[in-house]
Amino acid sequence: MLWPFRDAAQARDWQAAGGGHQPWHLDAGLTALDFARGYLALSGIDRVTTRQIGTTDAHVGVGFARPEGYGDATAGVVHLVRLGAGSDAPWEVVGTRDADFSLLTPRYGTRHASPVTVGGRITGVDENIHVQVRQPSSARPIGESCCLPAGGTNQGWSTRVTYRDAQDPVLTVVAWTGGHLVAVERFTVTALLPVPAS
Repeated sequence: MLWPFRDAAQARDWQAAGGGHQPWHLDAGLTALDFARGYLALSGIDRVTTRQIGTTDAHVGVGFARPEGYGDATAGVVHLVRLGAGSDAPWEVVGTRDADFSLLTPRYGTRHASPVTVGGRITGVDENIHVQVRQPSSARPIGESCCLPAGGTNQGWSTRVTYRDAQDPVLTVVAWTGGHLVAVERFTVTALLPVPAS
């Protein structure tokens, strides 16, 4: 579980409150878009580009308009699941479905102290990978690394990121690249369990 709920209990509390409070929780597309442009603060991500929505899970593409009117581009495909039961069960972001840009380290849901090695694979030309560590309780990233040159076909990439002041049980590691057309052209995420500072 990455966002917007910190755990299943928080989702149940929202569901029990009812009354239409933050109804976007019931829309997989809006939840995915708010995750990318709100929580992750990814510049220029402003639209839903694709939707595959099932009963209990969904994959929603989010992205941007290509310059010169050449249609929409998908920057990332957000994976969501429904928490709880009933028609008012909210959506929760759990990750991304990756193709030519992936984040494989740290492995999803594993515990790592700071600094943490972050890496994956990428296909592209003249890429610069930017990495942040985020948590729902903080408006700003709690860790950051920029910018790692990368490129080629299915090439590995790796960097080290120091994070501080982790308060939440699950952190989001996000990596993105861009700069050819817009600032953020592709992104990928994974879940990290923090080790409390001694």
